[in-house]
Amino acid sequence: MAGESKVRKQVEIKEDCKEQGQGVQEERTEKKKKPGLIRRLYDWMLSWADSPYGLHALIIIAFIESSFFPIPPDVLLVALVLGATTRWYKFAFWCTVSSVIGGLAGYGIGVFGWETIGQWIVQHVAHMELTEVDGRLDIALPSYLITGMGSSLGGEYLFQVYDYWNAWIVFVFGLTPLPYKLVTITAGVARVNLPVFLIASILSRALRFFVVAWILHKWGDPARRFIDRYFNLLSIAFVVLLVGGFLILKVIM
Repeated sequence: MAGESKVRKQVEIKEDCKEQGQGVQEERTEKKKKPGLIRRLYDWMLSWADSPYGLHALIIIAFIESSFFPIPPDVLLVALVLGATTRWYKFAFWCTVSSVIGGLAGYGIGVFGWETIGQWIVQHVAHMELTEVDGRLDIALPSYLITGMGSSLGGEYLFQVYDYWNAWIVFVFGLTPLPYKLVTITAGVARVNLPVFLIASILSRALRFFVVAWILHKWGDPARRFIDRYFNLLSIAFVVLLVGGFLILKVIM
């Protein structure tokens, strides 16, 4: 009897361990399945497209993305335009206005809060490394920009480019895949000309949002798939051609 009791007890222990092991495995699986913060924010943004407050959400997101929010407003803009293609210009207009105003907030962070909140946003939200160059903290530009634009940039670091182009580089970078918050905050740090900064912001944001919205209005969901796949490449190609045109005019004049 004692032997049977001992065997039964060992079996029970093994069963308990097995259940605990299954529980741990299920917990690990559940953790793996849980989406990350960026994915949850992305889904949250898209959820506004089916809401009567979609335009209001677009205005707020376009504003905060220009200074600290990690996901560009294009995500919601695309969904809203596809849901109401006849209102494409309205969505693009308010997205542009809000993004430009938000850019002023980002500029202010660069002027007044670079050493506190500004550097944190650049490193932890825009995910760009700060490196000391020529006695100041600078940001290495992505290789695709350096390769695509070459010496026309004026340097391989962001503030070197500001030294060369001043506020007009805001227009160029506003069309690239670079996080716009990175552009607005560093423009404030570089103390670029504010009126030119505003003009450049309006032009770049309007061109980006109106072109995307018009294409979606014209060709619908097939255009969305094309934009998702080739938007970054097309943006870089356009910027390279644009800068090349500026340089040609500079040489001629």
